[in-house]
Amino acid sequence: MSALLDGDLSGASRTAGVSLTEYFVTDQARWLWQFGLDQMAAEPGHARWMVRQAVVGDKGLVVGHVGFHGPPDEVGMVEIGYSLAPDFRRQGYARSTLIELLRRAAVETAVRTVRAAISPDNVASLATISGFGFVEVGEQWDEGDGLELVLEVPARQVPPA
Repeated sequence: MSALLDGDLSGASRTAGVSLTEYFVTDQARWLWQFGLDQMAAEPGHARWMVRQAVVGDKGLVVGHVGFHGPPDEVGMVEIGYSLAPDFRRQGYARSTLIELLRRAAVETAVRTVRAAISPDNVASLATISGFGFVEVGEQWDEGDGLELVLEVPARQVPPA
């Protein structure tokens, strides 16, 4: 994350063991890496809940970044986040990463609920979570993204294959 913040894409790729793309050094991505570094500095044990690269296939194709916004809160809720590079959208990768996030949450005993916060204008992301049992439970205002719909699903719900 530090290398990405510094714009050192080749160094970050060496450390990660996969080829990262320019998508990992956009302003939005850099905000995410700083957020993750701040979280790990505050609570190093939470690193396993941080965002990471989304890698598919045996050749290590990196299609974007995906993860949780942090560990489960006091009521067992985790929020998911995923973002795919434009070249990899509308190919099923977001759905695949969502399935993996839901599976990971389901095996964590501390997790009871999985949350997604999505802009009402983000038709693609709303379509991605469709069919997984997410229910709209409210709205929130995000300083960076504006109005978001808050959707939740029980963590033990088994996602379709």
